Amino acid sequence: MAKRRKSTKRPARTSARKKLQAKRGAKRAKPKSQKKTKKAKKPKKTKKRTTARKATKKRKAAARAKRPAARKTPTGDTKVEKAALHFGKLLAKQLARVQRMKREEDWIDFSTLSPIVIGVCGGDGIGPMISRQAERVLEHLLRMEKATGKVEFRTIEGLTIERRAEVGKPIPDDVLAELKKCHVILKGPTTTPRKGDPWPNIESANVAMRKELDLFANVRPVKVPEQGIDWTFYRENTEDVYAVGSEGALVGDDLAVDFKVITRPGSERIIRAAFEYARKNGKRRVTVVTKANVVKTTDGLFLRTAQDIAEEYPEIECDDWYIDIMTAKLVDPKRRTQFQVLVLPNLYGDILTDEAAEFQGGVGTAGAANIGKRYAMFEAIHGSAPRMVQEGRAQYADPCSMIRAGAMLLSHIGYPERARKLEMALDICGQYEKRLVMTGRDTGASGTEFADYVMETLADPGLEECWRRYQR
Repeated sequence: MAKRRKSTKRPARTSARKKLQAKRGAKRAKPKSQKKTKKAKKPKKTKKRTTARKATKKRKAAARAKRPAARKTPTGDTKVEKAALHFGKLLAKQLARVQRMKREEDWIDFSTLSPIVIGVCGGDGIGPMISRQAERVLEHLLRMEKATGKVEFRTIEGLTIERRAEVGKPIPDDVLAELKKCHVILKGPTTTPRKGDPWPNIESANVAMRKELDLFANVRPVKVPEQGIDWTFYRENTEDVYAVGSEGALVGDDLAVDFKVITRPGSERIIRAAFEYARKNGKRRVTVVTKANVVKTTDGLFLRTAQDIAEEYPEIECDDWYIDIMTAKLVDPKRRTQFQVLVLPNLYGDILTDEAAEFQGGVGTAGAANIGKRYAMFEAIHGSAPRMVQEGRAQYADPCSMIRAGAMLLSHIGYPERARKLEMALDICGQYEKRLVMTGRDTGASGTEFADYVMETLADPGLEECWRRYQR
């Protein structure tokens, strides 16, 4: 019985095992296409894991974007995009400047100041020499005001080309800080590096000073009574091609682009200053000089602004001329005597005032005022003449232009009668009597001797009568 019981159970287990093994074997034997596999459950994404993956993807995308650019030779489109980006930055800077102009304060009132601080900044080259002579003449005329503390003179060093090259700036920071402590500045010529010079390509100190102190009006008078010439030029100082002259774009090797900037607020304030000068000084005519027939956008804006402002001054005639024909009319004896006050953008003003100065005896005899509502700077309109220094002739440099700039400074701070006497003395010494002659060499007078001659002439009680005799 026990034996039979064993034999009946064993085959059942064996049979069941075989069936199971057979079933598994059949499953393994099935082709892949017939297999049914269960999908593995995806692990839940955590926030940390997702952020890490996104960061990885961004890094890879950034790397892919960089690789082709590094290997690719720049194409025309790439150069244009680079120039456009540069141009965009310039536009943003100029728009910010427009907003600053709209917020600017009113003109300073020198009658309320005590002391009036006059900074004397020699510059470089012959600048320190001729600035010193102009300072001597001013101190002579303002000796009472200096003694009582109404006027204070300060010497400002450090605007030499060597120092500017050393710091890599058109005006060193410490010099600019000292300039801003003054109300008016008497400034000698400064060297502006050009190609071939041993100096780095830094911006003109003059241009930088006009920008930093917002000296928007360059005023240059030219008078030659015997020829009927009495011109006053109002040259805009902070815009035009000079505004961003050092920030042009070189597009590849074959295309260079510079920018001309004219703004309505900038045009309005220089044009209004010219009309106000004409009204206060009994002038009957203001002439606007542009090239608006060709340079239609920028020069066109300047001319339209002038025409709008002219309507506010009905007693003053306003006409306009193009710069090319204007250069010819200044040398026309029949036409040139008709011009009185001329207002014009920066570059045209630079050209025309140098031409006009030749009638007065050359750029060495002309001074210029650079006027803003808060600061003013007065200077000679010629260069720093480094060759004269190299040749040991700096002491023979003509200080006449700096002394004329000093006369304009006197008038600006509220001493117009003394300014007038100084101009008469300069006319007598430099154009009429000419007891001493400046040659720029030891064959003529030194700058110190000429300044002494001017002060001696100022002391003459018959100065005005002497000057009038020469006019007749």
